[in-house]
Amino acid sequence: MDTARLKRSWNHVLRYGGQVPLFFYSTLFLTHPPVREMFPAGMSAQRDKLVGALGQVVAKVDDLEQAIPFLRQLGRDHRKFAVTPEHYPAVGQALIATLSHFLGDEWTPELEADWTAAYGLVSDVMIKAAQESTQSTPPWWNAEVVRHERRTAEVAVLTLRTDRPISYLPGQSVSVETHLRPRMWRYYSPANTARDDGIVELHVRMIDGGAVSSALVQAVAVGDVLRLGAPVGDQLTLNHKQDIVLIAGGTGLAPLKALLGQVAEEGVNRYVHLFVGARGVNELYDMPSLHAFARALPRLRVIPAVSEDHRFTGPRGPVGEVALNHGPWPDQEIYVCGSPVMVADTREMLAAAGIGADRVHFEEFSGYGGLRENVVSVLKRG
Repeated sequence: MDTARLKRSWNHVLRYGGQVPLFFYSTLFLTHPPVREMFPAGMSAQRDKLVGALGQVVAKVDDLEQAIPFLRQLGRDHRKFAVTPEHYPAVGQALIATLSHFLGDEWTPELEADWTAAYGLVSDVMIKAAQESTQSTPPWWNAEVVRHERRTAEVAVLTLRTDRPISYLPGQSVSVETHLRPRMWRYYSPANTARDDGIVELHVRMIDGGAVSSALVQAVAVGDVLRLGAPVGDQLTLNHKQDIVLIAGGTGLAPLKALLGQVAEEGVNRYVHLFVGARGVNELYDMPSLHAFARALPRLRVIPAVSEDHRFTGPRGPVGEVALNHGPWPDQEIYVCGSPVMVADTREMLAAAGIGADRVHFEEFSGYGGLRENVVSVLKRG
């Protein structure tokens, strides 16, 4: 398998933009009509994800050590879509047809063999991981809404109870589906550590055009049952004993709050600084809970920061800037979570202050609503 040739051909296909996913899905649904029922009625958002999904697969195909854990996680997660081994050949055929169409005269038997081998590797790893996971974990967890708190006009905190314990690491995320938006899954990070009683706390910001976030904030009620997919991600997990600085924007607070829970449970004698950013003081939606953490953890300091509200008497400005003003942070591990703009700006500030990228752990929340869907593959949709 010539991985360099794979990447060159994919870069060529990328020049056709939105035509690529449109052709792929049209081919898939025409050749395998039953597959269409696995996808949401509206496909516009899914088409945009396909190019990024294939790009991730191609980028990792020549690094098995990095690719296999990623693909195994995808295979486990895809069980919630009722994906079976029989679906993978259908996707592979549509992929080969799409590449052949856009590469034209550049499509050769050798290139077809490369892509067939690459896709075979991807599908084999995912199928095996899914089959192994079936013995130990369900494809999804049913989660009853036991509390729904509208903290602001745009933010709700949902407390769920799963039908069986769900195991995840603080900082990981789970995909969420509501019966109000069938087959549309969105990722959210639990704001608490995993519990034996199955209690999961989610922070949801309603975003413009966000069908799932709008339903979760405005329409879901106590007693409704959601579905949760398998936990994914390791960008924000805490597996060291250094002091930490947590920088949260909006509902990016959720996974960092889960890290506070881990600190409280682990008994490691570390200092923690949590900076919580919002545009206005009314958007600091979870301060009572954070103050409770501060009372329980003597080495925790919680610093709220507001960027646009002149009534606020505390630190003003972008939360990343406020965090740096409280430094320096010569040895601390730094965790950043918020909107893509907030995360990018904060990382740039940290780098300018001489803080190495190896000490900065980050995750972006799309529109402050839910985890950016960076766990993707050619079957994923949400």
